[in-house]
Amino acid sequence: MPYYRSAGSIPPKRHTQHRTPEGGLYYEELMGEEGFSSDSSLLYHVNIPSAVVDVRRWELPDQTLVPNHPLAPRHFSTHALFDDGATGVDAVTGRRLLLGNGDVRLAYVVADTPSPLYRNAIGDECLYVESGTATVETLFGDLEVAEGDYVVIPRATTHRVVPTGEAPVRIYAIEANSHIGPPKRFLSRYGQLLEHAPYCERDLRGPSTPRVVEGEDVEVFIKHRGPGAGGIAGTVHVYPQHPFDVVGWDGCLYPYVFNISDYEPITGRVHQPPPAHQVFEGWNFVICNFVPRKVDYHPLAVPVPYYHSNVDSDEVMFYCGGDYEARKGSGITQGSISLHPGGHPHGPQPGAMERSLGAEFFDELAVMVDTFRPLDLGEAARATDDGTYAFSWSGGRRLGES
Repeated sequence: MPYYRSAGSIPPKRHTQHRTPEGGLYYEELMGEEGFSSDSSLLYHVNIPSAVVDVRRWELPDQTLVPNHPLAPRHFSTHALFDDGATGVDAVTGRRLLLGNGDVRLAYVVADTPSPLYRNAIGDECLYVESGTATVETLFGDLEVAEGDYVVIPRATTHRVVPTGEAPVRIYAIEANSHIGPPKRFLSRYGQLLEHAPYCERDLRGPSTPRVVEGEDVEVFIKHRGPGAGGIAGTVHVYPQHPFDVVGWDGCLYPYVFNISDYEPITGRVHQPPPAHQVFEGWNFVICNFVPRKVDYHPLAVPVPYYHSNVDSDEVMFYCGGDYEARKGSGITQGSISLHPGGHPHGPQPGAMERSLGAEFFDELAVMVDTFRPLDLGEAARATDDGTYAFSWSGGRRLGES
């Protein structure tokens, strides 16, 4: 996280006594990254944070992955994964796995039910809210989220997602095996977002003041490395008291929210490459967003992307709003995901270049994840692959067809 915050009751000096009104001691917990050598926060608990009274297996949703073979660009429909009238789905146990590799997993869920308390012990999570509203309750405090919000949740943060509107909340989940944060090129050597960054600290929303929740024998679902599919396993820990028992905390490691509408797009006279749209990064992957913006203003500019072979990356686009000019005629609509694998050149659909000439503004919204290792297909991708996207640049013609 780029900057320091403090919330609730903390002692004037770290690692010193912090007493309850009755004279007892609060329990200090250091939550830190990279072996005490990177960002951290200190949290002050009413109860011992490591106390558990039971452990059992959590059977995760299907985490199997199969190679994208034969190699092909693909189109999936997230909106086909859940019935409009489906009920009883939560944002943790209801996720369906789309794509993944050893660095990141991409999943989707439509949730209308509060999730269990949850902790990802593998890496940070970035939840993009496609639509709906929710409260993300955490031991740091609560985050109110709505359409267009990115929610960045540090590894091992206990939290749950509680839908709050009449409609379910639709979430595109990016689960890292690492940390997720602003691109290093946007940060000063001391961690401040620089002048050329497309957003700043004012755009980031931190959690509310923490609160102490009463409860006994409380379950926390934990995703961690283990013997399951993809090297991932699940465990449930039962805590004697509710883990939301923090009276105060301070530091630079905590969950936060950034809304995509606060991203200031970088434009130019000619078409800008995808890194100009980057918002976050993790180990071996980046997150970019394409937002409504003025487009290229050279008199001979071609506003849609040029054909490109990003030879080191797989590219995943989640289309979440507006009218994506370059993909017209491909079958892609709201909620679609396209996968363009490394080794296959891709670009605008036939006719898109010509239609874009003279355009001054694009009303489009998409979240892109580029990975530097090939992505495999999860059960949700296999269930919704349209089977025809690879042939959309040739007008749908396949070998043997006239």
